[in-house]
Amino acid sequence: MSRTSWTTKRDEKTRRLKSVAHLMNGAILKNRDIVEALELLLQPGDRVVLEGDNQKQASFLSEALSAVSPSRVNKLHMIMSSISRPEHLDVFEKGIAEKIDFSFAGPQSLRVSQMIEDGTLKIGEIHTYLELYGRLFIDLIPNVALVAADKADRSGNLYTGPNTEETPAIIEATAFKDGIVIVQVNEIVDELPRIDIPGSWVDVVVEADKPYQLEALFTRDPKMITELHILIGMMTIRGVYEKHQVKSLNHGIGFNTAAIELLLPTYAEKLGLRGKIATNWVLNPHPTLIPAIESGWVETIHCFGGEVGMEQYVAARPDVFFTGRDGSLRSNRAFAQVAGQYAVDMFVGSTLQIDKNANSSTVVSGRLAGFGGAPNMGHDPKGRRHSSQAWLDMITSDDPLAKGRKLVVQTVETFQNGNTPVFVDSLDALEVAKQANLATAPVMIYGDDVTHVVTEEGIAYVYKAEGEEERRQALSAVAGVTPIGRASNAKIIQSLRERGVVAYPEDLGIQRTEARRSLLAAKNVKDLVEWSEGLYNPPAKFKNW
Repeated sequence: MSRTSWTTKRDEKTRRLKSVAHLMNGAILKNRDIVEALELLLQPGDRVVLEGDNQKQASFLSEALSAVSPSRVNKLHMIMSSISRPEHLDVFEKGIAEKIDFSFAGPQSLRVSQMIEDGTLKIGEIHTYLELYGRLFIDLIPNVALVAADKADRSGNLYTGPNTEETPAIIEATAFKDGIVIVQVNEIVDELPRIDIPGSWVDVVVEADKPYQLEALFTRDPKMITELHILIGMMTIRGVYEKHQVKSLNHGIGFNTAAIELLLPTYAEKLGLRGKIATNWVLNPHPTLIPAIESGWVETIHCFGGEVGMEQYVAARPDVFFTGRDGSLRSNRAFAQVAGQYAVDMFVGSTLQIDKNANSSTVVSGRLAGFGGAPNMGHDPKGRRHSSQAWLDMITSDDPLAKGRKLVVQTVETFQNGNTPVFVDSLDALEVAKQANLATAPVMIYGDDVTHVVTEEGIAYVYKAEGEEERRQALSAVAGVTPIGRASNAKIIQSLRERGVVAYPEDLGIQRTEARRSLLAAKNVKDLVEWSEGLYNPPAKFKNW
């Protein structure tokens, strides 16, 4: 009887590492040798997970990958959270890679769309972040991981600092299935502030020629917040946060949510809501949340990642943030996604298109952006079993087995820049699915998960609507002069307002003329710095004084 080998993957890893032994000094590789090392360590057809979430980029390694010889390394199956840098797509045009599974492609969304049309890029699936991380342990197990960290010692132990983000998930899926873990670091030191990843999980460490790319993705300049944003923020605070007594939540990126954060210490304070709403967050350290933190509104924040310039501020507020003994933030994108899916009561986000049934997507014609973590947080998790006031407040049935649900709130202006309507009869995602040969349309949040839609016109409490037709009528009531909005009926709207399925500003005790910039706790970035007592150090592009 022939003997089966149960160590084929381990043996192959040993073989590959031996091929670069002449380039290595323990776990350390000189950066000048990175391309040669990749050509030896990578094999055609490998699954390669490249760290590139929407903030932190393994930029040195992505550039090195794009420089390998396609005759030696080809047909790679790339796995990435975010397609963010030009070389992320260059590898496909050069023939180094042929297929990708990803979550988000905001900065490269136009090019992705064009490359799909040209047949240069094959898409596996468009995932949520948590879904992609999960598949790393099931059917997308990496052969090689290319990741980034702040520092390493000479034993290969890693310090990831405030921007740990998705690094642990990527490394663990690779290291414990006999894949090869290659890490770029900003510097190699004798002693680390703390050990975030043990050296026994790491195979190759290379000190990059410059620090990894880090984007200030969650910073919004208060001076760009308009009175329309403020009106939407006021209605959301009054008609959603206060009405349902929401204490745990996540905010998406945008000026609508930035306005809400800056209205908490002013408008919401006048309503007597401090301590009653918005106390526990899963959120990146948004600079626009500084005034609310300093005013005692915020009890805790767990972060997906860091934010450029917020490092000193976060370190000085350990009662609010999760920090290590060294004082720096410990973020974790996978754990934060889990918290955002199951632990919080509300997700507040935005989108590019909403159809008449409240389905929404950021995938539009000519722009395949993906959707990152929004679907994780922007849906009602059927497995939730713990209750809260806000969760229970969503019950609309007398059935003794009725359960609550997460609040999923879309805050949008009825028209985008360029006078493009947000409310449409049919999502562009349907046509994109055909063009990209996707099995299903890339919908970000399905309409049956949406509980509230807030526009400058008012609030549609779609969870209260009785049947599909009434949901459509509630949406049309707040869709303004878009084609969906023009189909509304004044008599029906009045009935919906009387039943509380729709609320306009006056129904909430809000005068539109109240929505002024004077309500904002900070009106520019300089104000945020002053609120932080000088601890917030904004990136240069935001220093406008």
